[in-house]
Amino acid sequence: MARPLDFDLRERVVLAVLSGQSRRSVAKAFGVSIASVVRWVQLFRETGSVKPGKMGGHRPFVLADERNWLLHRLEEQPDITMRALADELAERGIVVSHVSVWNLVRREHQTHKKKRAGQRAGSS
Repeated sequence: MARPLDFDLRERVVLAVLSGQSRRSVAKAFGVSIASVVRWVQLFRETGSVKPGKMGGHRPFVLADERNWLLHRLEEQPDITMRALADELAERGIVVSHVSVWNLVRREHQTHKKKRAGQRAGSS
C-alpha cells in the first residue's frame, strides 16, 4: 500500500492555492495530481490541517466474543467439523463461514485432526 505524501509538501501546495494560484498550476509546479491538490485544499478548509488520515488499521475478529464457547465446544467434541461449529454458531445468531471458525482454531494453536477410523482403506 502506498504511503501518504509528506506533510510539508501538502502544506506548501495548500498555501500556494490559498495565495491565489490555480489548482492546475500548483499541481504542475509541485508534480502532484490535480485531484490531490483539490482534496488537500478541501481537507484544509474542513479541518484546518492537511494531516493525512489514518491508513489501514486493525479489524477485530468476528468470533472474539465466542472464543471461550468455541474452545469449550472443541473440548467436548474434538472431532466436530468446522462446518458443524459454524452451523451451531448460526443457531446462536452469529453467522460466519467455516473458514472463520478454522482461523480462530488455528490462531488458538488447537489441533483439529480427523479420526483414524475415517481414513481410507489400504491397498488390497
